[in-house]
Amino acid sequence: MPKFINHTSDIDPKGIIIASLIIILWAISLVILLFFELNWTNPLTYLGILIQTHLYTGLFITAHDAMHGLVSRNKRVNHAFGWLSAILFSYNFYWKLFPKHHEHHRYVATDKDPDYHASGNFFIWYLSFIRQYVTIWQILLMAVTFNILKLFLPTENLIVFWMLPAILATLQLFYFGTYRPHMGESDNVHHSHTQEKNHLWAFVTCYFFGYHFEHHDSPGTPWWRLWQVKEENLQLTEKNQ
Repeated sequence: MPKFINHTSDIDPKGIIIASLIIILWAISLVILLFFELNWTNPLTYLGILIQTHLYTGLFITAHDAMHGLVSRNKRVNHAFGWLSAILFSYNFYWKLFPKHHEHHRYVATDKDPDYHASGNFFIWYLSFIRQYVTIWQILLMAVTFNILKLFLPTENLIVFWMLPAILATLQLFYFGTYRPHMGESDNVHHSHTQEKNHLWAFVTCYFFGYHFEHHDSPGTPWWRLWQVKEENLQLTEKNQ
């Protein structure tokens, strides 16, 4: 009989520490890369893009956890981390994301789900996804920030290490966190697929959000504990066979 963990308890201070670590690593990495001597023959250039993309994804996952109250039990602290993480990710607005994400949970894979597109076509779905969340204000703020920063920093570095990773992270979040989990038919109550157990791959691809049924089944579990829910589900499946 497996001993189950209460995943919704004991968030503080772990949630704050993990959220802070992601934000700090993103900022340090960005500063280093903005002053990096860009050379397309240097493998470190591509490694830098991948690292920064992963950290951008971490910013969004942090904002997402805050939407579920999973960064801190203190609501002000929790929402402050969510707001900051969202803003750092290309000026996403936390309080715009917040209601839409909860609509996704409430109406998952229906015509009321802002993250879903019934066509199942990757490109149409992705464009629909982008239209739901990208605003003209984001574009204007990014444009203003870019034009200010390029007065002090190499333009190519800004494009390659600040803008490009944000776009790639959006694709990463969409593909691993929305498209794959919700494409096609599913016969479970959450209309969500889940990837097979591989905790390292699940973390690298989307901070364990490939375990998407587990997230919908336990939305009160922070991202850094989703692998434990996966383990418990596997134990239950094995027991019932």
